[in-house]
Amino acid sequence: MKPAPATTILHVSTVRTRPASAAPAADAAVFRTRADEVYAQLKRDVAEFILVPGDRFTENEISDRLGVSRTPVRQALFRLQQEGFVEVLFRSGWRVLPFDFDQFEQLYDLRMVLETTAVHRICEADHRVDRSLLDTLAGIWLVPVAERSTDTAQVAQWDEAFHCSLVAAAGNAEMARVHSDVTDRIRIIRRLDFTQQPRIEATYEEHAKILKAIRANRGDQAAMLLRAHIETSQAEVRKITLHQVHLARHAGKTRP
Repeated sequence: MKPAPATTILHVSTVRTRPASAAPAADAAVFRTRADEVYAQLKRDVAEFILVPGDRFTENEISDRLGVSRTPVRQALFRLQQEGFVEVLFRSGWRVLPFDFDQFEQLYDLRMVLETTAVHRICEADHRVDRSLLDTLAGIWLVPVAERSTDTAQVAQWDEAFHCSLVAAAGNAEMARVHSDVTDRIRIIRRLDFTQQPRIEATYEEHAKILKAIRANRGDQAAMLLRAHIETSQAEVRKITLHQVHLARHAGKTRP
């Protein structure tokens, strides 16, 4: 009869210790979630020129504006610092860094290598090619003019999916992983390519030509068209970005 109390005490002890050990993990998860939300919001602020290159701010200002504590704000800012969007200033808060166009151009170069290599592999009819991805792209981009989307946000998402799907369809998971990382790093400026209707129309035309060349297994032609498409987009994005920064700075100076 004596073992029973010991078993009861052990059970109670276990129950009591679980909440205490789980609490820090739960708190950390909450902070991580909030930090992710703050990170996403601040990155949008930079992309939409609410935070303009050169702007200075403090963690307290961000905390007050977003209604969160300083801990997730600090975590988000350190993450943005690692990505080259902000820098910490000694005893004076943070500053939004100018866009590093040299770095963006290097990323675009890498993107071009990956994507042109992918279309060559697809046209070589490698057994690893995922034809279902290509069929999905055809259903979006090879449509009559009257059925084309004019929703800039939707077209921007489809455009990113188009390029990611081309690489994924080639069947090399490591290539797709590296390309996904590059895509994430250039997204902040690449989205500007779809703020003007003529660029949406051009994207439909250029994507259609690339897909038709791939379907005909013309690797050299597909790669040439893809290269021209990326170079045009890159030039447009740089021009639009510089213009938007100028407008945002001017608005900041004239704002009462």
